[in-house]
Amino acid sequence: MDAKELSTKTPDQLKDQLIALKKEAFNLRFQQATGQLENTARMRAVRRDVARVKTILNQKAAEAAASN
Repeated sequence: MDAKELSTKTPDQLKDQLIALKKEAFNLRFQQATGQLENTARMRAVRRDVARVKTILNQKAAEAAASN
């Protein structure tokens, strides 16, 4: 997932995406704690995707505030 793809989405879609990513991050942490995690790089990717979504949400909120 890249920032260009995220910037075309609406804030509601981004919030749904954020919720899904946080659930995935939780599940990955749980798998790691129980020793079942096979792809440890996925944790890093999910964390970065969460940061990307939050960044785009903040940019959209700033644009909305500036336009008012």
